[in-house]
Amino acid sequence: MKRCVLILMVLILMSCGEEATTPKPRAFLSLNYPEANYEATNFNCPYNFEMNTLAEVKASRNNIPCWIDLEYNDLSGTIFITYQEVDNNLDSLLADAQKLPLQHTIKADAIEGDVYTNEIQDVYGMFYEVSGDAASQAQFYLTDSVNHFVTASAYFRTKPNYDSIIPAADYLKKDMKHMIETFRWEN
Repeated sequence: MKRCVLILMVLILMSCGEEATTPKPRAFLSLNYPEANYEATNFNCPYNFEMNTLAEVKASRNNIPCWIDLEYNDLSGTIFITYQEVDNNLDSLLADAQKLPLQHTIKADAIEGDVYTNEIQDVYGMFYEVSGDAASQAQFYLTDSVNHFVTASAYFRTKPNYDSIIPAADYLKKDMKHMIETFRWEN
């Protein structure tokens, strides 16, 4: 019995040493979104494209014909689409569309622009990817250079925190690129 008590006391005394603390590994939020399923649209507008069925089509808050909001409720995000006719004002429309991404330079870490050209469908434009804590993570404009001009911007209904929204932002960027690739002017 004495031997058991002695062993127990030795174990208790040995266990009273300082514990080494080990930092926890960094955790990343795992957000999984459904695979995109695209369908052709018919907005009764001078343009159409394929859109993700996850998005809900809403009329723009401005009630301007052919201004459309694609709401992604699961992502708390919206792609705002605007349309304007070109009426000897292409330079002005292009200048405004190119200024829009630059408004995010204060919070953005980087802004990259990619030229888009589809001569067969007569669709030309730019796609901008914004990284950092900017309000919009992706924007584009498209035109036929004669009659039509469309812009689109992705925004989230949350304070911009790039690390938190990057999975959703990447999802919307992919959808926006698909929109551009399937974009058609209607006659």
